[in-house]
Amino acid sequence: MSQGMSEQDSMLNELKALAKSRVSRRSVLAGAGAVGAGSLLAACGGGGGSDADVRWGNWTLYLDYDSDAKVYPTLEDFISETGINVKYLEDYNDNDEFYGKVQGQLKLNKDIGYDLICPTDWMAARYIRLGYAQKLDKANIPNSKNIIDSLASVPYDTGRDYSLTWQGIMGGFTWNKEKIPNGVRTLDDLFAPANKGKIEVLSELRDTVGVIMMAQGVDISKFTADQYYNAIDFLEKKISDGFIRQVKGNDYKEDLISGDCVAVIGWSGDAFQLAAENDGKFDFAIPESGGTISADNFIIPSTAQNKDKVEQLINYYYDPVVAAKVAAYVNYITPVKGAQEAMADVDPSLVDNELIFPSAATQSKLQVFRALTPAEETEFTDAFQKAAGN
Repeated sequence: MSQGMSEQDSMLNELKALAKSRVSRRSVLAGAGAVGAGSLLAACGGGGGSDADVRWGNWTLYLDYDSDAKVYPTLEDFISETGINVKYLEDYNDNDEFYGKVQGQLKLNKDIGYDLICPTDWMAARYIRLGYAQKLDKANIPNSKNIIDSLASVPYDTGRDYSLTWQGIMGGFTWNKEKIPNGVRTLDDLFAPANKGKIEVLSELRDTVGVIMMAQGVDISKFTADQYYNAIDFLEKKISDGFIRQVKGNDYKEDLISGDCVAVIGWSGDAFQLAAENDGKFDFAIPESGGTISADNFIIPSTAQNKDKVEQLINYYYDPVVAAKVAAYVNYITPVKGAQEAMADVDPSLVDNELIFPSAATQSKLQVFRALTPAEETEFTDAFQKAAGN
């Protein structure tokens, strides 16, 4: 066995062991019956009334949650400490889908119903480019100095004037261990004949196409249009041949749980949650050919109110102890300096966890999908959507 595979197995073993000790949040949500997610979360989250000072839209399973008390502990602490009322909404499933809901109001400079949102890098760049993001007042966010060095400057926001990272994301393979006992570590493993009709891939093209291109030997930090279209052709053929049942957003998790699919191109933190809530039934692996790495970001929309209160919330989540508490639940890469040291008190078993604090060896297996020009973004997205049958 190669050294690289040993490191990968170590990460998977951590995921399996940790899965045994985590409380299921999904069971709480499932028990809500016909109650809509927004209503449920407004009821069980911090200060969910219509008079909220801050309305925070985020992805699912992306904040620490106490399923017994039905509260978000760190958010409750913030509300208690500051008196700022926060309505937390798990309204993200897909970047384009969420943007489609709010872009009309943004153009008209009308309230979009959110004061803080968490788009992925490329979408954060769009908000900034179009003037839909407010400039951050760093005087209200002194903890912004805690952002890790590799994230302190990004191409779309070199001074971090408009954004700060919420969590980092690894893209790779997640699978059902009972259905695929030998695991999925290559594209050939994913598209094995036995998996036909039971594979799903992300509607985030940078992860899905990125993983495919890397398997084709492409450096996704500097690919050409021809290389991109080779990957699109591969994707389209796998869909037309019946291997891929759906191209989905964050809700692909439900299909893994139901058994409608057995393997996906998906996200690392989701895999942890799936394993934790299903007796270790699921695993995650960075592909042997490499996985993607990206981040979701705090953005204050141009239409947001109470900007100073939003900035206080952002500052709070850049406290290393608070960041460690969140990371212990979500198991995504934390962007906050000092969080690893703070984790020693929060949960010592996670101090060296590769899903939260990836080593240099793990990071070397991950690539950032290069920035697209506005013209490329339109062209490449259209090609991806066509391949997906949209």
